[in-house]
Amino acid sequence: MTQQIPALSSSDLNNPVDTTSSNNIPRHQKKEERMPIDEIPLEVRVKGPFACFTRPEMKVERVSYPVMTPSAARGILEAIFWKPQFRWLVTEIRVLAPVRYFSIVRNEVTQRASEKNASEWEKKGGGFDASTARTQRHTLALRDVDYVIRARQILTPDAGENPAKYRDQFRRRVRKGQCFSRPYLGCREFAADFSEPDGTESPIPDEMGIGSMLWDLHYNRDGSGRGEPVFFPAHLKNGVLCIPDLTGNT
Repeated sequence: MTQQIPALSSSDLNNPVDTTSSNNIPRHQKKEERMPIDEIPLEVRVKGPFACFTRPEMKVERVSYPVMTPSAARGILEAIFWKPQFRWLVTEIRVLAPVRYFSIVRNEVTQRASEKNASEWEKKGGGFDASTARTQRHTLALRDVDYVIRARQILTPDAGENPAKYRDQFRRRVRKGQCFSRPYLGCREFAADFSEPDGTESPIPDEMGIGSMLWDLHYNRDGSGRGEPVFFPAHLKNGVLCIPDLTGNT
């Protein structure tokens, strides 16, 4: 018996049916497809044996926050990829490893060699003698840290480019391990390794009140390089630090 196939109408030809089943599309991909392209978050995994995100209320001895700060996360993202056409807005930090502290004592100096002093030494001779300004300082830092940083690229009004261009560039650089400068975890001597998240990362099931945490600095527009700190009440919930958008306060 021959089965007759119904003829297609003109409306069917003009509006073809998508035969791809939505059940085969991952849930997170469906969610991202519904979002504006400049609001889709980007992710990178960073880890290292040591980290120190110093609390500013500790004046002399360094004591680390238990979690990476948004400004430190922004610094890592800018070390990997930065363009003047956009800025990074960190929205979430997931903690993958238990919070572990350790203490060290290091030799530091109480003064810094300035450009002015260096010019005088060049003309008159002399130099910076670290032995006269050396002191020992205690540091309470973090050990074996592991995070997933989630952030967005916020384009400037005069960017004039497709946002997908910068997103793809960032993904390629993370995939290849490329960076403008080596990312670090709070202190330059604590280098960070970074890679693409594979989707199996699970944050620790901890909740913690962190208190007032540094969000970022509001830099003065007079070119002095000075800035006012902006803080927010931080709370770690199920291993995730959700970060508010305080752009209007900076």
